[in-house]
Amino acid sequence: MRLSNGRVGLRPLTMRDASRWAELRRTNAAWLAPWESTRPPGPSPRRTGYRAMTRDLIRHGRAGHALPFVVTYDAVMVGQLTVTGITWGSARWAQMGYWIDQGHAGRGIMPTSVAMACDHCFGTMGLHRIEIAIRPENVASLRIVQKLGFTQVGLAPRYLHINGMWRDHLLFGLTAEEVPYGVQARLKQ
Repeated sequence: MRLSNGRVGLRPLTMRDASRWAELRRTNAAWLAPWESTRPPGPSPRRTGYRAMTRDLIRHGRAGHALPFVVTYDAVMVGQLTVTGITWGSARWAQMGYWIDQGHAGRGIMPTSVAMACDHCFGTMGLHRIEIAIRPENVASLRIVQKLGFTQVGLAPRYLHINGMWRDHLLFGLTAEEVPYGVQARLKQ
């Protein structure tokens, strides 16, 4: 499935994206380091790297538990957005995480991508709630959830291991009832 809004697009992550993904990660290492998860000390039960990550995400996607997207601008990969932890039953919720190339930040690409993914999750998939966890210091990401009308629902102390330490995160949520006309409609306000 592919989603688009003007020059911004979302498409499934594939093994063919490996070289572009590696290039973006290499050139944006310093930009992403304060926000990217790291492995805590101790034994690691999984292999790491692009191929292992992509295989896991595709497997979770086929099982209905994840949506691994490439964020594109003019059809070129500029970031990644992943919906994970998709839970069905009486909960019908998921989590969302994302990153973007520093050279494309500030152009409205990520707010548009998050809005498109939310509309797909709420409308097409029938999810009820989307949550996004953000480090309190990540001003750019905080602007995205504020712009799209997510509500801060709490603080999660030591939520994720990032840049070598367990880091606190603010939790934001949005429900389908809050956006009867879709999240993308909020971008036009």
